[in-house]
Amino acid sequence: MADGFDDDEIEDDEFGENDAEYNHDDQTDNMFGALAPALPEKEKFVGETIIPNSPYLVLARKYRPQVFEDLVGQEAMVKTLTNAFKQNRIAHAFMLTGVRGIGKTTTARLIARALNYSSPGHDAPNMDLSILGLHCDAITQGRHPDVLELDAASRSGVDNMRELLDNVRYGPTQSRYKVYIIDEVHMLSTAAFNALLKTLEEPPPHTKFIFATTETHKVPVTILSRCQRFDLRRLTREALTNHLGNICAKENVSIEREGLELIAIAADGSVRDALSLLDQAIVQETGGEAIKANQIRDMLGLSDKNRTHALFAHILAANTKAAIEELHEQYDFGATPLNIIQSLMELSHEVSKFHYLGDEYRKIQSGDGFTKISELAKATSPLQLSRIWQMLLQGLDEIKRAPDALQAIDMCIIRITAAQNMPGPEELMRIIKDGAPSGDTSGQKKNDVNNDAPAASRAEIKIETVEDVCFYIEENLGDKALSSDIERYLRPVQLIDGLFTFEPTPGAPRDFHLRISAALQKITFKRWRVYLEDNGGATIAEKNEAAYNQQLAKTKQMPQISSILTAFPGAKIKLVNFNPAEKRSGEK
Repeated sequence: MADGFDDDEIEDDEFGENDAEYNHDDQTDNMFGALAPALPEKEKFVGETIIPNSPYLVLARKYRPQVFEDLVGQEAMVKTLTNAFKQNRIAHAFMLTGVRGIGKTTTARLIARALNYSSPGHDAPNMDLSILGLHCDAITQGRHPDVLELDAASRSGVDNMRELLDNVRYGPTQSRYKVYIIDEVHMLSTAAFNALLKTLEEPPPHTKFIFATTETHKVPVTILSRCQRFDLRRLTREALTNHLGNICAKENVSIEREGLELIAIAADGSVRDALSLLDQAIVQETGGEAIKANQIRDMLGLSDKNRTHALFAHILAANTKAAIEELHEQYDFGATPLNIIQSLMELSHEVSKFHYLGDEYRKIQSGDGFTKISELAKATSPLQLSRIWQMLLQGLDEIKRAPDALQAIDMCIIRITAAQNMPGPEELMRIIKDGAPSGDTSGQKKNDVNNDAPAASRAEIKIETVEDVCFYIEENLGDKALSSDIERYLRPVQLIDGLFTFEPTPGAPRDFHLRISAALQKITFKRWRVYLEDNGGATIAEKNEAAYNQQLAKTKQMPQISSILTAFPGAKIKLVNFNPAEKRSGEK
């Protein structure tokens, strides 16, 4: 061996004696019995940012409910369980159902903790988990020997169930009950369900079963009938938005309320989905400023609400070019065809609700949102909205199946806008019956009453009231029968240029609205949308009767008439000179 060459010396250089990390085990005492010195915590530096050793805990796990009071939106279930525990009427099997991420597994663990609750001051099943019991930590972390969490998806066979049932007869080792939590129980095979039936009906007194599933219809009725079932409710948008706001406050993060609402809508009632999206939204923060709603919208790939209103307005106006341009601009800004059409469907639904709620819609949406919805409602009718909804629903299915989603939504928008200039089903029936196209003056029959009327006189025709309708039907068409029917059977709802909605009274002719639509078209030489709705006003006949009764009462109070009626008891006024409401507004 050459001078100066020492294997030990090289080893000392590689693993130097001064390197404390290699000279002791930091988990044990040193040779003198004293605690080993703690090693300095290692930190990695990236620029000026310090990344700690501990892994990040996602919000869905960090804010998992630890007591029953933390379960958002499940008050009915908590109340039922609380009463059952107080009265010592605890079921031996529970079935928890609901959508994904609603808290089924978390609730199952809370029930297991409540069943096995034990503390120095309380040794009995208890729903109050504010003070940690002896077994709470172990159950929460999934390492308690008497609380077994099983995944039916990976243990679906009958052999797995037989192994589980063989252990059921043995009592718990540490706690009060042996609890079996079986998640996604619908994944069990038919043989496994059959093997479970007898034990589930008459389990040992020390055994409890808690099942969780998202697809209750796949669980045999024989299993469901042996369990106490709790359907965990899907959270409302408002409740989920408030919950996200509370978590943001705890995390010292500021997000606009509208942005939280967008997350709640995307989560569709699932708390876990909402918290996962909130995790993603929080990293959008830059420079300590509040996270804007448009940042959340871009993150989710949603279309702007104002732009959705603009697109819907173009559709109602049958402006295909503007609608397609607006659609492609939204697509270029990151909105997906699926989200665009879903936004249009949601908007058509809101406008439909406005038609029937009126001013009460302010309870749902107020301010600028109410104004925009009301403006869209004035430009359409419930039947038209219903047709738009059906066409959007068909387009949604086409987008999911089409090889190019953008092409599919293009064709859907073109189809809907084109349909706005086409007659509805009720008008098609009239066309088939009369043989005259709707809204096309070139197709009018040559023997139409007003076919030879000068253009100036047509332009002067203005229909603003029901009385105007009756006047022009009699004057221009000579159809006194239809005018009389309108006076007796029509309760007006809305009458604007090109749109007439009303409520027919009992006894109205079946084809009433078709006759009115045809008459208005002949008078004005343009297509009218005539629809049936509820909550109409008084008919012309009812107004005339009320005015006549008022005139009769005034006549009876006249001094001369009053003295005659007094002098001749039993005398009656047979007729009063009365002029009914004028058939044309503004005429005297």
